[in-house]
Amino acid sequence: MAKKIDGYIKLMIPAGAANPSPPLGPALGQRGVNIMEFAKAFNAKTSEMEKSVPIPTVITVYQDKSFTFVIKTPPASYFLKKMAGKKSGANHPGREVGGTVTMDQCREIAELKMADLSANDVEQGALIIAGSARSMGYEVTG
Repeated sequence: MAKKIDGYIKLMIPAGAANPSPPLGPALGQRGVNIMEFAKAFNAKTSEMEKSVPIPTVITVYQDKSFTFVIKTPPASYFLKKMAGKKSGANHPGREVGGTVTMDQCREIAELKMADLSANDVEQGALIIAGSARSMGYEVTG
């Protein structure tokens, strides 16, 4: 018989840096999940990734307090900031330019994020990433 799902927890956790401090500890503690067990499993699964990369994680908590989790690809904004060599987007997107990225860089990001994008091919994914870049105040060239 399948386990009954108690709920889902969606968190952004730095790769290889899960620990019981907020926001992870209180979010898991509320549901009665063993925090250290999750932290060890998450850190083991993300040990190959670059440290402190923000990883969107969906944790499924079952009624018997067990859990499973799915890690997704880092957000597009993380990759865009990395490609543009900036720490953040523009302070006033639409009125000022915070940096520039090329369509080739958008394609490269789309290839990395293809599993999490709602696009049929890489070209459509690149357009989604270009839209994210514009909303951050970046200029998209070429």
